[in-house]
Amino acid sequence: MFYLTLHGETEWNFERRFQGQLDSPLTEHGLQQARLMGVTLRRLLGDASGCAVVSSPLGRACRTAEIICEVLGMESRQIETDARLAEINLGSWAGLTRNEVEARWPRPLDGAGRYDWYFRSPDGETLDDLTARVRRWLCDAALRDRVIAVSHGVTSRVLRGLYASIAESEALKLEVSRDAVFRLRDGSVDRIPCG
Repeated sequence: MFYLTLHGETEWNFERRFQGQLDSPLTEHGLQQARLMGVTLRRLLGDASGCAVVSSPLGRACRTAEIICEVLGMESRQIETDARLAEINLGSWAGLTRNEVEARWPRPLDGAGRYDWYFRSPDGETLDDLTARVRRWLCDAALRDRVIAVSHGVTSRVLRGLYASIAESEALKLEVSRDAVFRLRDGSVDRIPCG
């Protein structure tokens, strides 16, 4: 069993810019979301001793993990980072809005849906690439007892889909919530609202 959270809201989330593997700081709302994730995890875990905290190495996820650790009474130096939890690499599309992408690269988006356009960047990561790295992380996480993972929107969809054996087309539509903790246990994913 392990718990999955997304990083708190960032300035670029608020501006509806796609970050990919670029970064922007958490907003005040994002800082509060991270605190509520920590409170929710403290309630779920009781005693957090012996629990591993593994974060994407991107700043927004690491900052969220630090706040979660603070609430749990853990030292932030205990946070492990794992690049397999990083957000999809959008290549030259990172930092842009969807409208900016459509204006600069109209052809790659022909026929793209709301949930699969991320994988059409001419120099970004493919769905197969993202799925492979997330699958490797899941295999390693299965060998551990209690883990809190801090990741990102698209990556978390793929991760939850793999864990629960959901078809890729459906997994890409899964909720991206910064106001919940996801508990992954026995092949199922439960959404636990924060608060």
